[in-house]
Amino acid sequence: MRDKHIHIAQDSELLKTIYRQVDEQLIIDKNMFLLKIWAKFIFYFSFSALAYSLLYLVDKPTYFILSFVLYGFVSLLFAFNFSHDFSHNTIFKNKKLNNICFIFIYTIVGAHAEAWKQRHINSHHYAPNVEDYDSDLKITKLIRVIPNSEHFWYHKFQYIYAPFAYTTYSLFWVFIKDYVILFSKDEYSEKKGLKYHLSFWTQKTVYLTFILALPLLFSVQVWYIVLLGFLLMHLTQSLFLLFTFFMTHHVEDTEYPTTDDKGYINTSWLMNQIKSSNDMHPFSETANFILGGFNNHIAHHLFPHFHHIHYPKLNRILYDILNKNNIKPNQTTYWGGLISHLKLLKRMSYADKKNAL
Repeated sequence: MRDKHIHIAQDSELLKTIYRQVDEQLIIDKNMFLLKIWAKFIFYFSFSALAYSLLYLVDKPTYFILSFVLYGFVSLLFAFNFSHDFSHNTIFKNKKLNNICFIFIYTIVGAHAEAWKQRHINSHHYAPNVEDYDSDLKITKLIRVIPNSEHFWYHKFQYIYAPFAYTTYSLFWVFIKDYVILFSKDEYSEKKGLKYHLSFWTQKTVYLTFILALPLLFSVQVWYIVLLGFLLMHLTQSLFLLFTFFMTHHVEDTEYPTTDDKGYINTSWLMNQIKSSNDMHPFSETANFILGGFNNHIAHHLFPHFHHIHYPKLNRILYDILNKNNIKPNQTTYWGGLISHLKLLKRMSYADKKNAL
């Protein structure tokens, strides 16, 4: 894709400076990196396996449902910490091996791996928060975050109903969105031939088998308890997923670059990545361990080829450069980001600019 961002010489030079100084100052210990990767993998894989095994070990329906919810939460953190990096080829040198692992982990959360990867790499990373370029903005008309976008009467209540709507997103993604993408024309995806269809149906079959069919057949719970556990897992998993995703790009101070009639974006690529992203605890090793680098979103957009384990150290270099150039990165706490996102929804609930300000 030809770059549609406008060229700003000062920003281009700054980007070169950022890359050069990070390359010079960021010291990467490969042995320590491998140790951290394996420790993290063992932790999240074991925790996910334990939570899943509880579905067949507990007798009481209440504990069974709680185990389902726990599995949904932990498996999502597993995906946060590994599938995203696998999709950017930052773990193994072999791209095919990265892709196989990426597909495996995405399969256990029920989403179609290839469809997400195509959009994430070719659309979202190219121009985040730019309407008609960023596919992540094409989710639902229920939520309005883009300034000057179409306003519907129900948007004035969106900051109230949004948390409830968010609980349905993973079910929508797994059972509707992926199928719509499969059977529709798609500018982000490769040709949907036999290999693409085979991968899609295999992933969906595997997911439904181990998350529904096996518990229905081999747990001691009656069918409606299994379905209730599955439903509550998705509702809680989805709420955490969508709030976390939205806070990376949709809080009060994040920007939404516009385009002219020829499709050119009114900012440089560098400033598009910085100003449309939001960091949460960018120097915290703990937050990075839990959220898998999603809390370091500016660094990720500038350095998607770096594994998220490096982001806290990288951010100390990056923030120093940005501050020296009078560029203030968007930064919140996790809970502050949640509140800021709801405040953005409140501001965007008004149709006219005057009330929105």
